[in-house]
Amino acid sequence: MNRLFWIDMEMTGLDLNKEVIIEVAALITDWDFQVVDSFETVVKQPQHYLDNMDDWNKEHHGESGLTARVPKGMDPTNVEDRLVDMVYKNYARDDGRPVLAGNSIMQDRLFINKYFPRFANLLHYRMLDVTAWKIVCQNKFNLHYEKQGAHRALDDIRESIEELKFYISHVHASK
Repeated sequence: MNRLFWIDMEMTGLDLNKEVIIEVAALITDWDFQVVDSFETVVKQPQHYLDNMDDWNKEHHGESGLTARVPKGMDPTNVEDRLVDMVYKNYARDDGRPVLAGNSIMQDRLFINKYFPRFANLLHYRMLDVTAWKIVCQNKFNLHYEKQGAHRALDDIRESIEELKFYISHVHASK
């Protein structure tokens, strides 16, 4: 397990039964958080998914410009192909399966399982959730990381990496 597979997705909402993925970003890093590979795309979806977004998603995805880019996005099948290719390109057989990393990564994993099953089948069952670090560090050590909250997938991944580095630096400094 020499590398982490960071992923963040923007969706039309959080309800797995009625929402879809509209943006995917992935960074593969080593354990020093140096980027080895990256991928980012907007995912094409039918207009009715955008029309039926709740107010929060309409506001945030509209302000970021994401909503306007969805009709010209990449086909979901091609997105999955690119993610699968990243796994084969960056993980040798002896490295094991990629560990997903990110904030509230289980939500992304649920959408991956549903919409990108070939990619899901390549992943390790373990995940590195920065949110778990946040909960411990905020409540046990009163450490608070101030997020920018851009709500664009690649920005969110970069912020998650910086957040984890922040927590690790405080754990390391306490030794």
